[in-house]
Amino acid sequence: MDKEESIVFAKKYLEDVLSFFGLNTDVRASADEEVIELIVPSTYLNGFLIGQRGETLRSLQFLIATTLFQQGADLNRVNVDIADYKRQHNDRIAQATEGWAKKVLESGTPMSLKPMNPAERRVVHKVIGEYGELATESEGEGRERHVVITKVGEDDV
Repeated sequence: MDKEESIVFAKKYLEDVLSFFGLNTDVRASADEEVIELIVPSTYLNGFLIGQRGETLRSLQFLIATTLFQQGADLNRVNVDIADYKRQHNDRIAQATEGWAKKVLESGTPMSLKPMNPAERRVVHKVIGEYGELATESEGEGRERHVVITKVGEDDV
């Protein structure tokens, strides 16, 4: 299944799952070189579809990605966003990261953040990457994996 077929398949698959819950809506679908983006507009089922801390949303994403992989799709990485939940969540993480960066810059002391999922850690790594004098590293395993922000010393540069 080529890139265009993968996008159409993912869009239809998510629309079919949503219709199972009585929600008939048009999902916006697009893709870059690596990831299919599926955007579900705001509906009365937002809370149900997002789930506690985005768990249901991530499960939908995993279900679609796994199905695409099993179908032999060229493009099988999927990002699902419902009612801009992920975008807003990532914006909040980026804002918090700015504050953490300032604290580490002022104190020079490394900061270990709370455990985060891979998408949240990517946001932190990206924001900190814009600071030349700071570095990040993911530590821990599984659900305990977290980011550590450190100040880069003069001898490290």
